[in-house]
Amino acid sequence: MTGKSGGVEDLCVAEYPGPLGIHDPAQITNNIESDLIGKIITGLTRGSGEMAAAGARRNPHDAVFAGTPEEVCRYFDQQEWSDGLPVVAPTVERIGQFLKFTDRAPDEAVAVLQSANLQATPWNIAVNAVMAGCRPEHMPLIIAAVEALGDERCSLNNIGSTSGIFPFVIINGPILDQLGIQSGAQLASRPPNPAIGRAIGLIVRNIAGFRPGSSYMGTFGYPLAFALAERAAESPWEPFHVEQGYDRNANTVTIGVTNNWGSSPAPYDRAGQSGAQIALEMLAKEITKKTRLYNFPGRGPNAEKVMVTLLLSPPVARSLAAAGYSKQDVKQHLYENTRMSLREFDWISRFTSISGIIARERIEEGVFPGEFAGGPDDQVRILSGPDILHIVVCGDPHRNRLMVMEGGHTQPTTKAIALPRNWERLLKE
Repeated sequence: MTGKSGGVEDLCVAEYPGPLGIHDPAQITNNIESDLIGKIITGLTRGSGEMAAAGARRNPHDAVFAGTPEEVCRYFDQQEWSDGLPVVAPTVERIGQFLKFTDRAPDEAVAVLQSANLQATPWNIAVNAVMAGCRPEHMPLIIAAVEALGDERCSLNNIGSTSGIFPFVIINGPILDQLGIQSGAQLASRPPNPAIGRAIGLIVRNIAGFRPGSSYMGTFGYPLAFALAERAAESPWEPFHVEQGYDRNANTVTIGVTNNWGSSPAPYDRAGQSGAQIALEMLAKEITKKTRLYNFPGRGPNAEKVMVTLLLSPPVARSLAAAGYSKQDVKQHLYENTRMSLREFDWISRFTSISGIIARERIEEGVFPGEFAGGPDDQVRILSGPDILHIVVCGDPHRNRLMVMEGGHTQPTTKAIALPRNWERLLKE
């Protein structure tokens, strides 16, 4: 896939058999001699042009299949165009309904999506949105999400990691009420949110080119991308998109990624501590459970960008605000107080990172701060700064729950939703 995106249509690949990281030297030598060298020779001596001919360009407007709904689903599965669930057949008529909801020309370039480096256009965006079960009026939202996917800050080319990274969508603005997008209880599971999230997942598969098991290498995988909406009306703080520089009444979409969708603990007042104090302690402990912990303290140009999205239900947010905490105060508190012993941090870094580099070596590289040169029992801050934390208020307004989603390799990227000139009339129709 990388070769094709770089203009080499017929790049041959010789794949080492098995997981190299757990093979001993004798096994590695044997696999190279008995298997890998033969594959290299075959690749170097094979005739050129085989894959190029197979991948000849076809007109994206042409019909590719005709049959019953069941036959269409089966064919799309065979072509690896679907996520394994039934799809809505993307007929020309259905695509046309979606194209009414954008002022862009059908073949206009919206973004170029890595790693396949294919152009996303209103036409192929609509194809995937139809397949996902979206409605035509979701089209402006999904186009904005594709613009975010194509932004270099999103680093979409990095999500193929074996850790299993998957995208999610955060939606803000008046469009939530216009389209009935969910921001309350079970918001990721209630229509239309699942279809919107699924559309992004299909776009990542079919336009960005991330196919499970070949270029999308999550060890255990995750079934679907998901969509959330901020419950701004019940938040005591400015909405997420306002923090990103947008007007409160603007409609925006944010693309983030995460490799965990975990438990949602509930902070209760207990043992003389307020709900706000418990919430902050729980957030700090949840952050320390995340798998890329060894990259969190990294700073400077050589450090990997690691972002953390915190989902707070409205009661938790109000409890923190009532105790005098702004969003920035929460981030600063967690930066100062999310700590662990250097002994434990080094153990995690040595045994869970590919490089196995301990903290002192990262100090010498200029990536970790000097406090990591302390003794084994010294407590060290594991966040590089407060600004790697992003707070979104959403979920059940009657439950005190929180969730921490770690997003390695990338950072949340926000884009404005451009509504068509005749938006109000189209909605009424």
